[in-house]
Amino acid sequence: MSTAAIISNYIEHNRGLGKRFRWEALVLLAFARFVGDTPLHKVQPAMISRFIDRKGSRDITKRMNYRVLARFFRFVVARGRLKASPVPVIEWKRSSPSRTPYIYSEDELKRLLAAVPEATSALSHIDAETLHTYLLLLYGAGLRRGEARRLKIEDIDLAQSLIHVRETKFFKTRIVPLGTSLCAAIKPYVTKRRNDLVDGGSGLFVKRSGAPLSDSAIGSAFKRLRRIAGIAREGDARNQPRLHDLRHSAAVHRVIAWYRAGADVNDLLPKLATYLGHKDLSGTQHYLTMTGELLAEASRRFETFARGPNHD
Repeated sequence: MSTAAIISNYIEHNRGLGKRFRWEALVLLAFARFVGDTPLHKVQPAMISRFIDRKGSRDITKRMNYRVLARFFRFVVARGRLKASPVPVIEWKRSSPSRTPYIYSEDELKRLLAAVPEATSALSHIDAETLHTYLLLLYGAGLRRGEARRLKIEDIDLAQSLIHVRETKFFKTRIVPLGTSLCAAIKPYVTKRRNDLVDGGSGLFVKRSGAPLSDSAIGSAFKRLRRIAGIAREGDARNQPRLHDLRHSAAVHRVIAWYRAGADVNDLLPKLATYLGHKDLSGTQHYLTMTGELLAEASRRFETFARGPNHD
């Protein structure tokens, strides 16, 4: 059996287990093309190294490709097709620390929304109503940028104030309830999109041309928007506030509101994790960057607990 055929079987095996396996499949199919007619037992460590170190690949891409191939060859060894894995041992340089999420203040959120008309001039691929509604859903519903971009008209249930989020990060579908104010805010755009449709099944967010909204188009629009709103932080371009940070901000602001209301945050955090579509609390904890405001509210709660109910 050829290397390409074995890789194809491996991809089908993983998808049969319910995995999405999209990125991994792309890497493996690219590797199959790279080795060509070379039988699996003749694949050498140097060939794998050349594939991983292809010109233009970023370090993070190289690491991901390495992990995909390492898992594949462990699989074929376990199935008895090879005696040992040809994947070379690579000592990776210590990766730079992950970027600290940027938590937008309420004032900054207002500035972003106010800058939308200027950021969506006639030369922009996106009109103001589209960008405005997209931002509202990222923050107001805590959606990932890809989740919001892939929404269909039929996923929005205004009558029930619900959104059906499909094709999520963990290959699941979840239902996200909308607050009254958010539902009212997005209703004009959703209604207009429905009226514009000739037939059903179209995306909620589209470019001016009617083409599906692309990640690159929304990314470019947000960079313009952030510049116009005057929101930045120290560091290079990679360290600037991101679209995804709207989701981080939503989580932090929700916990702050719970603290201020005297709610049982420990009881509510698992509910927040479910709302955000996290598999467990560890994902949600990563979102809760300890801003000064959140730390202050947590400290006040602890001081109240420490004083006890009888303290004057």
